[in-house]
Amino acid sequence: MDEQDVRERAEALCAAAVAGDIDRVIEDFSPELRHNLGEVLALLPLPSDSATVDRIERGGGSGYTVVLRLSGEREEVQVQTRWKDRDGRTTLIEASHLSRTEKAAQDGDAEPEAAGAGETTA
Repeated sequence: MDEQDVRERAEALCAAAVAGDIDRVIEDFSPELRHNLGEVLALLPLPSDSATVDRIERGGGSGYTVVLRLSGEREEVQVQTRWKDRDGRTTLIEASHLSRTEKAAQDGDAEPEAAGAGETTA
């Protein structure tokens, strides 16, 4: 596994997220990530309007850290992923949020503010 392999797999995940193809999104997930699939997929705005590889860094040991930027209808997120060689296959072994930004509603798309918004209760 080299940086090019990791880039290709990360870009394939991005393309699958934009296509809304969950089977392709998870094809490189480790068994551990598949056991927590709901939690992992909740990190991603699906379907995504756009998804890109922001950066790839060689991690400690034999792995790589890849930061993905995904933009959905209401939010943009940066997700840090870790990739390692597992049984000769480039595998996504970890994913976590780096940032989440709410998108501003476009003119005419604004939803009315919920009643009581901004109030706190004890």
